[in-house]
Amino acid sequence: MTADEWLSKTRTSYDTVAVSYARLVRDLLAEAPYERAALASFAELVRGTGGGPVADVGCGTGRITAHLHTLGVDAFGIDLSPGMIEVARRDHPELRFEVGSMTDLDLADGSVAGVVAWYSLIHIPDDQIDAVLAHFRRVLRPGGPLLLGFHVGDETTLKTEGYGGHPMSVHVHRRQPAQVAAVLRQHGFTVDSQTTVTSAESRLGGIIVGRREP
Repeated sequence: MTADEWLSKTRTSYDTVAVSYARLVRDLLAEAPYERAALASFAELVRGTGGGPVADVGCGTGRITAHLHTLGVDAFGIDLSPGMIEVARRDHPELRFEVGSMTDLDLADGSVAGVVAWYSLIHIPDDQIDAVLAHFRRVLRPGGPLLLGFHVGDETTLKTEGYGGHPMSVHVHRRQPAQVAAVLRQHGFTVDSQTTVTSAESRLGGIIVGRREP
């Protein structure tokens, strides 16, 4: 499948489920104390490096963007799906949301103080991960933190239905934390922590915090 094909399928799938997705995942963080702790630690890291704008890349309907905002972070969201962005703007009108792709991130070099990709790398094929992480490093200020959340495993599955029974066609790529950490180091990141959790967010999730090396 070409990049245009999987991006188009992913965009259409999330346009289709946007409204039901927002309803079904809205309160997941309330049941996920370890994820809330990771987000709080990330917010502290951002403040500790002087603060500034933080990109929530693959923001969906904006729940993580909004949560970071409550933690005092100047967060804004970017997502491939115009439908998801429409719902994010509806639900969080005080915040900034833009349509865009992490495979071609339209942000200036060194323009953000932090990057979050919260269960959004799961749809990026292995042959595109390098390009995505290169964009993350490019847009981050030196020393800026990166927070990743992802499903842990070794397999790729095709999701054909979800979020209220709507049709979808997206591949879900599960990866091991050590694998993700190794790729981050190859792209100029220091890995500060990596852990696995089981919660409402994921039956087995990985959380990695890194920093862009100077």
